[in-house]
Amino acid sequence: MELTKYAHACVALEKDGTRVVIDPGTLTPAAAEAVGRADAVLITHDHFDHFDEKLVAAALETRPGLRVYGTAAVAAALGSHGGRVRAVAAGDSFTVGSFAFTVHGRSHAVIHADLPCPDNVGYLVDGGAVYHPGDAYSRPGVPVRTLLLPTSGPWTKLGEAADHVRAVRPGRVIQIHELMLSELGQVSTARFLGEEGLTGVPVERLEPGTAVEV
Repeated sequence: MELTKYAHACVALEKDGTRVVIDPGTLTPAAAEAVGRADAVLITHDHFDHFDEKLVAAALETRPGLRVYGTAAVAAALGSHGGRVRAVAAGDSFTVGSFAFTVHGRSHAVIHADLPCPDNVGYLVDGGAVYHPGDAYSRPGVPVRTLLLPTSGPWTKLGEAADHVRAVRPGRVIQIHELMLSELGQVSTARFLGEEGLTGVPVERLEPGTAVEV
């Protein structure tokens, strides 16, 4: 399949004529373009940087074939739209075209004890081809070829990211959720975590708009 990296946590996956977009948020300038060509949108949780509610709601109104999957909070915010919006939780599975998804994880990573932890789910694609964890280092419990790794944000920590990669043991890592790091910070993080760093796994930093085979 082809993976296109958009800014921050948003990626698109395309295979056999089907296109799925994960986490088009308000910090992704090209989110409208990504959603406009999608057959389905998957949302890991309802934070604004992952879920542009107005954008997705508008797309549901204008595109009768679009389907959306997300947490209960996401589904409640959007409404059913005739069953095209589906709430998912850990243990669920669904298909979109030739894509098969399973849902993992339950809660957003802790930012601070004073702040609530919303529901957060990760999406495992085609049994382990790609894993997008949202804002948590939840582990799918199966081999993963390409791990999408959040590397910046108020909840992230370099050591925890390294331990997550070591536990999942993917074949490759692509940075996501990197927008709060400068260019130097992104490069430095990739080196710390990468093949010659703490994990021994190649960590790729893709510019927004870059497409790769996964």
